[in-house]
Amino acid sequence: MSRADQQPFFVGVAGGSGSGKTTVVERIIAGLAPRPVTVIHHDSYYRDFGHLSLEERAAINYDHPDVLETGLLIEHLDLLKDGELVEIPIYDYTTHLRTDRKRPATPTAVVIVDGILILAEPEIRRRLDMKIFVDADSDVRFIRRLRRDLEDRGRTVDSVVKQYADTVRPMHLEFVEPSKRYADVIVRRAQQALCGCDRARRWPQRGGRRHADHQASRSAGSGLRKVVRLTWCGLITGEVVRGGMRLASTPYGSAVGAQLDPDPKRRPWLS
Repeated sequence: MSRADQQPFFVGVAGGSGSGKTTVVERIIAGLAPRPVTVIHHDSYYRDFGHLSLEERAAINYDHPDVLETGLLIEHLDLLKDGELVEIPIYDYTTHLRTDRKRPATPTAVVIVDGILILAEPEIRRRLDMKIFVDADSDVRFIRRLRRDLEDRGRTVDSVVKQYADTVRPMHLEFVEPSKRYADVIVRRAQQALCGCDRARRWPQRGGRRHADHQASRSAGSGLRKVVRLTWCGLITGEVVRGGMRLASTPYGSAVGAQLDPDPKRRPWLS
């Protein structure tokens, strides 16, 4: 087995706050069970603002890429790729501080990286083998975020509404929504997604080699290529690629579309 085959398969799960990323991550993990999966949350890497008062920390725009120590995350991804164990920071959302504790993470066969901004960061995208964007309507996302912040983070309704209006929504429009174009797959109605994640092993092999099933399924003419076996997590049963736009159907019959990454080196199975 080559070294490339032994390296982790990195899956990125992005999407707006409250879109359903956690649901998709949980379904992937359940579908791969009992095989271990390492999950890394981008928001574990919030910078340490311990030199500021609680009031000043609460006023920070936590939805802007600059508040995240993305360089450390990238360093950790590279270490995991090389088979090294890493220690992930633990962030306290109630005090807005990075704690002294760390969470060990091991280089399992599949490593999931999730966060609202992971597809907005070119160096993170470059390290992902598969990129998923979880889409949801803005009102649904806000309701989920409100419920989470009230129940899990001890926030008040006024503080959640103010933060959403001042930073969450503007940053979503500026950074998160545009990053959707880099996704391999866009998942809608994430709460209903059924993940048969054992199909992940059918994903094309590394090193630019096309999967045999893919080669057998290419259709000639009109620039159309039907990919019958590019199924992953049960979210896609088949797809037609036309002019850089991917059209697919889910087990529930709802449409899924994802614009292909413009870099052909990252899409060898479609070359």
